[in-house]
Amino acid sequence: MTEEGGPTPNARSKWLSPGRLASTGALMIVVALLVLWIAPAHGYEIQLVDPAHPVAPLVHLEAKHARTDKGTIYFVDVRERPARLLERLLPWVRASGSTVVKTPKGVSSSLENRLGQQEMADSQKVAPYVALKLLGYKVNARSDGVTLLSVQRSAPAAKTLESGDVILAVQGHPVTTVLGLRALLGHKHPGDVVTVRFRRGTKIDQARIKTTSDPSSPGRALIGVVGTDDLRVHLPVPVSIDSQGIGGPSAGLAFALDILQQLGRNVTHGRRIAATGELALNGEVLPIGGVKQKTLGVRRAGVDVFLVPAGDNAREARRYADGLRIIPVENIQQALRALATPTPKA
Repeated sequence: MTEEGGPTPNARSKWLSPGRLASTGALMIVVALLVLWIAPAHGYEIQLVDPAHPVAPLVHLEAKHARTDKGTIYFVDVRERPARLLERLLPWVRASGSTVVKTPKGVSSSLENRLGQQEMADSQKVAPYVALKLLGYKVNARSDGVTLLSVQRSAPAAKTLESGDVILAVQGHPVTTVLGLRALLGHKHPGDVVTVRFRRGTKIDQARIKTTSDPSSPGRALIGVVGTDDLRVHLPVPVSIDSQGIGGPSAGLAFALDILQQLGRNVTHGRRIAATGELALNGEVLPIGGVKQKTLGVRRAGVDVFLVPAGDNAREARRYADGLRIIPVENIQQALRALATPTPKA
Protein backbone atom coordinates (compact mmCIF):
# COMPACT_ATOMS: atom_id res chain seq x y z
CA MET A 1 0.00 0.00 0.00
CA THR A 2 1.12 3.60 -0.56
CA GLU A 3 1.32 6.13 2.26
CA GLU A 4 -2.10 7.47 1.27
CA GLY A 5 -3.58 4.01 1.75
CA GLY A 6 -4.22 3.34 -1.99
CA PRO A 7 -3.07 0.34 -3.99
CA THR A 8 0.57 0.06 -4.82
CA PRO A 9 1.79 0.68 -8.38
CA ASN A 10 2.34 -3.07 -8.74
CA ALA A 11 -1.25 -3.79 -7.69
CA ARG A 12 -2.61 -1.22 -10.14
CA SER A 13 -0.45 -2.67 -12.89
CA LYS A 14 -1.70 -6.17 -12.10
CA TRP A 15 -5.34 -5.02 -12.16
CA LEU A 16 -4.83 -3.21 -15.50
CA SER A 17 -2.96 -6.11 -17.07
CA PRO A 18 -3.71 -6.86 -20.77
CA GLY A 19 -5.39 -10.13 -19.82
CA ARG A 20 -7.81 -8.48 -17.41
CA LEU A 21 -8.57 -5.67 -19.84
CA ALA A 22 -9.25 -8.16 -22.63
CA SER A 23 -11.56 -10.23 -20.38
CA THR A 24 -13.44 -7.12 -19.26
CA GLY A 25 -13.80 -5.90 -22.85
CA ALA A 26 -15.06 -9.29 -24.01
CA LEU A 27 -17.61 -9.39 -21.19
CA MET A 28 -18.87 -5.92 -22.09
CA ILE A 29 -19.22 -6.95 -25.75
CA VAL A 30 -21.19 -10.07 -24.78
CA VAL A 31 -23.49 -8.01 -22.54
CA ALA A 32 -23.99 -5.44 -25.32
CA LEU A 33 -24.81 -8.16 -27.87
CA LEU A 34 -27.23 -9.78 -25.43
CA VAL A 35 -29.01 -6.47 -24.91
CA LEU A 36 -29.21 -5.89 -28.67
CA TRP A 37 -30.56 -9.43 -29.16
CA ILE A 38 -33.27 -8.96 -26.55
CA ALA A 39 -34.20 -5.41 -27.59
CA PRO A 40 -36.84 -5.19 -30.35
CA ALA A 41 -36.18 -3.26 -33.56
CA HIS A 42 -39.33 -1.14 -33.41
CA GLY A 43 -40.91 -0.68 -36.82
CA TYR A 44 -39.18 -3.69 -38.39
CA GLU A 45 -40.01 -7.36 -38.87
CA ILE A 46 -37.98 -10.26 -40.18
CA GLN A 47 -39.13 -12.57 -42.98
CA LEU A 48 -37.96 -16.17 -42.53
CA VAL A 49 -37.75 -19.10 -44.95
CA ASP A 50 -40.37 -21.83 -44.53
CA PRO A 51 -40.13 -25.00 -46.69
CA ALA A 52 -42.97 -25.45 -49.21
CA HIS A 53 -45.90 -27.63 -48.05
CA PRO A 54 -48.27 -29.91 -50.01
CA VAL A 55 -51.67 -28.30 -50.60
CA ALA A 56 -53.75 -31.50 -50.70
CA PRO A 57 -54.06 -31.94 -46.90
CA LEU A 58 -55.68 -28.50 -46.68
CA VAL A 59 -58.21 -28.81 -49.54
CA HIS A 60 -61.27 -31.02 -49.04
CA LEU A 61 -63.90 -31.89 -51.65
CA GLU A 62 -66.82 -34.29 -51.46
CA ALA A 63 -65.54 -37.83 -52.07
CA LYS A 64 -67.82 -38.43 -55.05
CA HIS A 65 -66.13 -35.55 -56.89
CA ALA A 66 -62.54 -36.06 -55.79
CA ARG A 67 -60.00 -37.94 -57.91
CA THR A 68 -56.36 -38.63 -57.19
CA ASP A 69 -53.57 -38.25 -59.77
CA LYS A 70 -49.83 -38.52 -59.50
CA GLY A 71 -47.83 -35.42 -58.73
CA THR A 72 -48.05 -32.92 -55.90
CA ILE A 73 -48.92 -29.24 -55.70
CA TYR A 74 -47.21 -27.16 -53.02
CA PHE A 75 -47.90 -23.78 -51.49
CA VAL A 76 -45.20 -21.72 -49.82
CA ASP A 77 -45.48 -19.30 -46.94
CA VAL A 78 -43.16 -16.78 -45.27
CA ARG A 79 -42.83 -16.83 -41.51
CA GLU A 80 -42.70 -13.36 -39.99
CA ARG A 81 -41.98 -12.04 -36.51
CA PRO A 82 -40.80 -8.73 -34.99
CA ALA A 83 -37.11 -8.19 -35.72
CA ARG A 84 -34.56 -7.90 -32.95
CA LEU A 85 -32.33 -4.83 -32.88
CA LEU A 86 -29.22 -6.97 -33.42
CA GLU A 87 -30.78 -8.55 -36.52
CA ARG A 88 -31.47 -5.13 -37.96
CA LEU A 89 -27.92 -3.89 -37.34
CA LEU A 90 -25.89 -7.01 -38.18
CA PRO A 91 -27.05 -9.00 -41.25
CA TRP A 92 -24.71 -11.90 -40.47
CA VAL A 93 -26.62 -12.83 -37.29
CA ARG A 94 -29.89 -13.33 -39.18
CA ALA A 95 -31.20 -16.77 -40.11
CA SER A 96 -30.12 -17.98 -43.56
CA GLY A 97 -32.24 -16.44 -46.32
CA SER A 98 -34.07 -14.02 -44.04
CA THR A 99 -34.76 -10.34 -44.72
CA VAL A 100 -35.53 -7.45 -42.38
CA VAL A 101 -38.26 -5.10 -43.68
CA LYS A 102 -40.11 -2.08 -42.35
CA THR A 103 -43.59 -2.62 -40.99
CA PRO A 104 -46.35 -0.48 -42.52
CA LYS A 105 -46.76 2.83 -40.71
CA GLY A 106 -50.07 3.50 -39.06
CA VAL A 107 -51.11 -0.18 -39.10
CA SER A 108 -51.10 -2.03 -35.77
CA SER A 109 -49.99 -5.65 -35.61
CA SER A 110 -53.54 -6.71 -34.68
CA LEU A 111 -54.98 -4.88 -37.68
CA GLU A 112 -52.28 -6.35 -39.93
CA ASN A 113 -53.16 -9.84 -38.70
CA ARG A 114 -56.84 -9.13 -39.34
CA LEU A 115 -56.01 -8.06 -42.89
CA GLY A 116 -53.98 -11.23 -43.43
CA GLN A 117 -56.89 -13.38 -42.27
CA GLN A 118 -59.30 -11.44 -44.50
CA GLU A 119 -57.06 -12.00 -47.51
CA MET A 120 -56.80 -15.71 -46.72
CA ALA A 121 -60.59 -15.92 -46.33
CA ASP A 122 -60.99 -14.36 -49.78
CA SER A 123 -58.47 -16.81 -51.25
CA GLN A 124 -60.50 -19.69 -49.82
CA LYS A 125 -63.53 -18.41 -51.74
CA VAL A 126 -61.85 -17.17 -54.92
CA ALA A 127 -59.76 -20.32 -55.58
CA PRO A 128 -62.71 -22.75 -55.83
CA TYR A 129 -64.74 -20.15 -57.74
CA VAL A 130 -62.01 -19.84 -60.39
CA ALA A 131 -61.28 -23.59 -60.55
CA LEU A 132 -64.92 -24.64 -60.91
CA LYS A 133 -65.60 -21.94 -63.48
CA LEU A 134 -62.68 -23.23 -65.56
CA LEU A 135 -64.21 -26.71 -65.45
CA GLY A 136 -67.53 -25.41 -66.75
CA TYR A 137 -69.52 -25.34 -63.51
CA LYS A 138 -72.06 -22.58 -62.92
CA VAL A 139 -70.71 -20.35 -60.14
CA ASN A 140 -71.71 -17.00 -58.71
CA ALA A 141 -69.92 -14.33 -56.67
CA ARG A 142 -71.27 -11.16 -55.05
CA SER A 143 -69.86 -8.36 -52.90
CA ASP A 144 -70.86 -4.81 -52.01
CA GLY A 145 -67.36 -3.33 -52.20
CA VAL A 146 -64.36 -2.93 -49.91
CA THR A 147 -64.99 -1.31 -46.52
CA LEU A 148 -62.00 0.55 -45.11
CA LEU A 149 -60.85 -0.49 -41.65
CA SER A 150 -57.93 1.92 -41.58
CA VAL A 151 -56.20 4.58 -43.67
CA GLN A 152 -52.47 5.09 -43.17
CA ARG A 153 -51.88 8.61 -41.88
CA SER A 154 -48.76 9.05 -44.01
CA ALA A 155 -50.45 7.94 -47.26
CA PRO A 156 -51.88 10.48 -49.74
CA ALA A 157 -55.24 8.68 -49.42
CA ALA A 158 -55.56 10.05 -45.87
CA LYS A 159 -56.40 13.45 -47.36
CA THR A 160 -59.56 11.99 -48.91
CA LEU A 161 -60.56 8.63 -47.46
CA GLU A 162 -61.40 7.63 -43.91
CA SER A 163 -62.31 4.50 -41.98
CA GLY A 164 -65.80 3.30 -42.82
CA ASP A 165 -65.71 4.46 -46.44
CA VAL A 166 -66.59 1.80 -49.02
CA ILE A 167 -64.50 1.69 -52.21
CA LEU A 168 -66.76 0.90 -55.16
CA ALA A 169 -64.47 1.34 -58.18
CA VAL A 170 -60.92 2.20 -59.27
CA GLN A 171 -60.28 3.72 -62.69
CA GLY A 172 -63.91 2.96 -63.59
CA HIS A 173 -63.56 -0.77 -62.81
CA PRO A 174 -65.87 -2.12 -60.08
CA VAL A 175 -64.20 -3.24 -56.86
CA THR A 176 -65.84 -6.19 -55.12
CA THR A 177 -63.04 -7.69 -53.02
CA VAL A 178 -59.78 -6.76 -51.32
CA LEU A 179 -58.01 -8.96 -53.88
CA GLY A 180 -59.84 -7.17 -56.70
CA LEU A 181 -58.69 -3.80 -55.37
CA ARG A 182 -55.13 -5.10 -55.22
CA ALA A 183 -55.47 -6.44 -58.77
CA LEU A 184 -56.49 -3.06 -60.15
CA LEU A 185 -53.62 -1.34 -58.35
CA GLY A 186 -51.26 -4.08 -59.55
CA HIS A 187 -51.27 -2.53 -63.02
CA LYS A 188 -49.99 0.77 -61.62
CA HIS A 189 -46.57 1.96 -60.49
CA PRO A 190 -45.92 3.72 -57.16
CA GLY A 191 -46.56 7.42 -57.68
CA ASP A 192 -49.28 6.93 -60.31
CA VAL A 193 -52.59 8.70 -59.69
CA VAL A 194 -55.82 6.67 -59.72
CA THR A 195 -59.47 7.68 -59.65
CA VAL A 196 -61.30 6.07 -56.73
CA ARG A 197 -65.09 5.98 -56.46
CA PHE A 198 -66.31 5.49 -52.90
CA ARG A 199 -69.38 5.66 -50.67
CA ARG A 200 -69.51 7.48 -47.33
CA GLY A 201 -72.80 6.88 -45.60
CA THR A 202 -75.40 7.38 -48.32
CA LYS A 203 -73.28 9.75 -50.43
CA ILE A 204 -71.19 8.53 -53.37
CA ASP A 205 -68.13 10.55 -54.35
CA GLN A 206 -64.86 10.09 -56.21
CA ALA A 207 -61.32 11.42 -55.88
CA ARG A 208 -57.93 11.23 -57.55
CA ILE A 209 -55.42 9.59 -55.21
CA LYS A 210 -51.66 9.21 -55.61
CA THR A 211 -50.41 5.68 -55.04
CA THR A 212 -47.55 4.80 -52.70
CA SER A 213 -45.02 1.95 -52.54
CA ASP A 214 -45.61 -1.34 -50.73
CA PRO A 215 -42.89 -1.61 -48.03
CA SER A 216 -42.58 -5.40 -48.52
CA SER A 217 -42.54 -5.16 -52.33
CA PRO A 218 -41.31 -1.69 -53.41
CA GLY A 219 -42.40 -2.05 -57.03
CA ARG A 220 -46.03 -2.62 -56.09
CA ALA A 221 -48.47 0.29 -55.87
CA LEU A 222 -50.82 0.79 -52.92
CA ILE A 223 -53.14 3.57 -51.82
CA GLY A 224 -52.38 3.03 -48.13
CA VAL A 225 -55.62 1.51 -46.87
CA VAL A 226 -56.61 -1.64 -45.00
CA GLY A 227 -60.01 -3.00 -45.99
CA THR A 228 -62.43 -5.88 -45.71
CA ASP A 229 -65.18 -7.22 -47.94
CA ASP A 230 -68.29 -9.38 -47.76
CA LEU A 231 -67.55 -11.66 -50.71
CA ARG A 232 -70.18 -14.37 -51.10
CA VAL A 233 -69.74 -17.24 -53.56
CA HIS A 234 -72.15 -19.97 -54.64
CA LEU A 235 -70.45 -23.24 -55.58
CA PRO A 236 -72.20 -26.33 -56.98
CA VAL A 237 -69.39 -28.50 -55.54
CA PRO A 238 -68.75 -28.00 -51.80
CA VAL A 239 -65.10 -27.11 -51.20
CA SER A 240 -63.48 -26.41 -47.84
CA ILE A 241 -59.94 -25.17 -47.28
CA ASP A 242 -58.23 -25.39 -43.91
CA SER A 243 -55.81 -22.47 -43.72
CA GLN A 244 -54.25 -23.79 -40.47
CA GLY A 245 -53.66 -20.24 -39.26
CA ILE A 246 -51.88 -19.13 -42.43
CA GLY A 247 -52.57 -15.51 -43.36
CA GLY A 248 -52.36 -13.58 -46.59
CA PRO A 249 -53.59 -14.25 -50.11
CA SER A 250 -50.54 -15.75 -51.82
CA ALA A 251 -51.74 -19.38 -51.71
CA GLY A 252 -54.71 -18.62 -53.98
CA LEU A 253 -53.12 -19.97 -57.17
CA ALA A 254 -51.90 -23.14 -55.44
CA PHE A 255 -55.37 -23.77 -53.96
CA ALA A 256 -57.05 -23.44 -57.37
CA LEU A 257 -54.54 -25.75 -59.08
CA ASP A 258 -55.03 -28.42 -56.41
CA ILE A 259 -58.83 -28.22 -56.74
CA LEU A 260 -58.50 -28.70 -60.49
CA GLN A 261 -56.21 -31.68 -59.88
CA GLN A 262 -58.65 -33.27 -57.44
CA LEU A 263 -61.51 -32.83 -59.89
CA GLY A 264 -59.72 -34.72 -62.65
CA ARG A 265 -57.61 -32.13 -64.48
CA ASN A 266 -54.04 -33.36 -64.93
CA VAL A 267 -52.24 -30.30 -63.64
CA THR A 268 -48.92 -31.66 -62.40
CA HIS A 269 -48.20 -34.31 -65.08
CA GLY A 270 -46.52 -36.35 -62.36
CA ARG A 271 -44.26 -33.55 -61.12
CA ARG A 272 -43.88 -31.62 -57.89
CA ILE A 273 -45.28 -28.15 -58.63
CA ALA A 274 -45.09 -25.15 -56.28
CA ALA A 275 -47.15 -22.03 -56.90
CA THR A 276 -47.50 -18.61 -55.34
CA GLY A 277 -49.67 -15.67 -56.30
CA GLU A 278 -52.87 -13.91 -55.32
CA LEU A 279 -55.76 -15.05 -57.47
CA ALA A 280 -58.46 -12.63 -58.61
CA LEU A 281 -62.01 -13.67 -59.55
CA ASN A 282 -61.15 -13.36 -63.24
CA GLY A 283 -58.23 -15.80 -62.88
CA GLU A 284 -55.53 -13.13 -62.89
CA VAL A 285 -52.41 -13.95 -60.84
CA LEU A 286 -51.29 -10.96 -58.78
CA PRO A 287 -47.87 -10.03 -57.34
CA ILE A 288 -46.93 -11.07 -53.81
CA GLY A 289 -44.20 -10.29 -51.28
CA GLY A 290 -41.44 -12.39 -49.76
CA VAL A 291 -40.34 -13.87 -53.10
CA LYS A 292 -36.78 -14.50 -51.91
CA GLN A 293 -37.89 -16.55 -48.91
CA LYS A 294 -40.53 -18.39 -50.94
CA THR A 295 -38.05 -19.37 -53.64
CA LEU A 296 -35.62 -20.68 -51.04
CA GLY A 297 -38.49 -22.53 -49.35
CA VAL A 298 -39.41 -24.22 -52.61
CA ARG A 299 -35.81 -25.27 -53.15
CA ARG A 300 -35.64 -26.75 -49.64
CA ALA A 301 -38.69 -28.89 -50.40
CA GLY A 302 -37.06 -30.38 -53.51
CA VAL A 303 -39.79 -29.15 -55.85
CA ASP A 304 -39.38 -29.37 -59.66
CA VAL A 305 -41.19 -26.21 -60.86
CA PHE A 306 -42.17 -22.90 -59.27
CA LEU A 307 -45.04 -20.82 -60.68
CA VAL A 308 -44.56 -17.13 -59.84
CA PRO A 309 -46.43 -13.94 -60.82
CA ALA A 310 -44.87 -12.46 -63.96
CA GLY A 311 -42.80 -9.29 -63.77
CA ASP A 312 -40.74 -8.23 -60.76
CA ASN A 313 -41.71 -11.35 -58.78
CA ALA A 314 -40.39 -13.70 -61.46
CA ARG A 315 -37.19 -11.69 -61.91
CA GLU A 316 -36.50 -11.84 -58.18
CA ALA A 317 -37.29 -15.57 -58.02
CA ARG A 318 -34.71 -16.26 -60.73
CA ARG A 319 -32.03 -14.57 -58.62
CA TYR A 320 -32.42 -17.29 -55.99
CA ALA A 321 -33.51 -20.21 -58.20
CA ASP A 322 -30.13 -21.99 -58.46
CA GLY A 323 -31.44 -24.41 -61.11
CA LEU A 324 -35.07 -24.43 -59.98
CA ARG A 325 -37.35 -23.93 -62.98
CA ILE A 326 -39.26 -20.63 -62.64
CA ILE A 327 -42.43 -20.14 -64.69
CA PRO A 328 -43.79 -16.55 -64.78
CA VAL A 329 -47.59 -16.45 -65.11
CA GLU A 330 -50.14 -13.67 -65.52
CA ASN A 331 -53.25 -15.84 -65.07
CA ILE A 332 -54.26 -19.37 -64.20
CA GLN A 333 -54.95 -20.31 -67.82
CA GLN A 334 -51.36 -19.44 -68.72
CA ALA A 335 -50.15 -21.52 -65.76
CA LEU A 336 -52.05 -24.57 -67.00
CA ARG A 337 -50.72 -24.18 -70.54
CA ALA A 338 -47.15 -23.85 -69.27
CA LEU A 339 -47.45 -26.96 -67.10
CA ALA A 340 -48.87 -28.94 -70.02
CA THR A 341 -45.75 -28.15 -72.09
CA PRO A 342 -42.76 -29.72 -70.29
CA THR A 343 -39.43 -28.02 -70.88
CA PRO A 344 -35.99 -28.74 -69.44
CA LYS A 345 -34.91 -26.96 -66.27
CA ALA A 346 -33.35 -23.55 -66.81
